[in-house]
Amino acid sequence: MNHRAALAALLRERSLTFGDFVLASGQHSSFYIDARKTTMSAEGQAIIGPLGLETIRAAGWEPDAVGGLTMGADPIAYAIARASVDRPPLVQAFSVRKEAKGHGTRRQIEGNFSPTARVVVIEDVITSGASALRAIEAVREGGGSVLGLLALVDRKQGGKEKIEGAGIEVVSIATTIDLGV
Repeated sequence: MNHRAALAALLRERSLTFGDFVLASGQHSSFYIDARKTTMSAEGQAIIGPLGLETIRAAGWEPDAVGGLTMGADPIAYAIARASVDRPPLVQAFSVRKEAKGHGTRRQIEGNFSPTARVVVIEDVITSGASALRAIEAVREGGGSVLGLLALVDRKQGGKEKIEGAGIEVVSIATTIDLGV
């Protein structure tokens, strides 16, 4: 089984639930993808890191770092950073808070991010695109340049198009079609 098929199988097994859900976007859905159950698993990390890194490089992006809104993007970014140790050049990881913390350094972006960083923003599941656009805005406000956005799963509900409408290329590792929904 190739890595993409293994990831889709793991997402179906661990992360896909059917029922009546209200998503973060406010939309109603008959299914929910809790990607963290896959991205935070040992098996998920082993697949997502190399596959994410390979996908970023296939897109022609050469980032200094990867990251996105905590907490959905965090395990994906960390897995990709770890995979880059085995496949240089190194790619560092960072996290974007929903808002700057009110104490200490008062940063909104934590980890390995600098104002000159070339980054790929990470999203676990794209629905409306709003979360990804918040992370992109924070990176730009911090002085970084966004090379593109890597999504683990695209729900195919218009979010990708909204992000691309803002001038950001989007590449998804999997879609709901791959998950059979």
